[in-house]
Amino acid sequence: MSELTAGTGVAAAALPLAHEPLPADDVVIGRPTTAVHALATLGEVEVGIWEMTPGTASDVEVDEVFVVLAGHARIEFVEPALPAIEVDPGSVVRLAAGQRTVWTVTETLRKIYIA
Repeated sequence: MSELTAGTGVAAAALPLAHEPLPADDVVIGRPTTAVHALATLGEVEVGIWEMTPGTASDVEVDEVFVVLAGHARIEFVEPALPAIEVDPGSVVRLAAGQRTVWTVTETLRKIYIA
């Protein structure tokens, strides 16, 4: 599926995604995979779906707001150091460019992101 066109929709929770292994340097525990599917570009903002299977991985974030559709994860904020958060369906989270995080996914996590 390509990007959505005006006047169309998609079942975001059921959209099939093609997973790929994470780079070995990013994996902390397990063998998590991720998938991403861009839904629309609005000016300089991208809206899409991202998914990660169970495991733990580090990341450097971009400016983003996301809404969790399915699954469960713990996000640790390494830099800057902030309290960890638990996310599950309905959680809305704001990330800032350059934040260093560690994601521990215990149930495959699917989110809609705006970045």
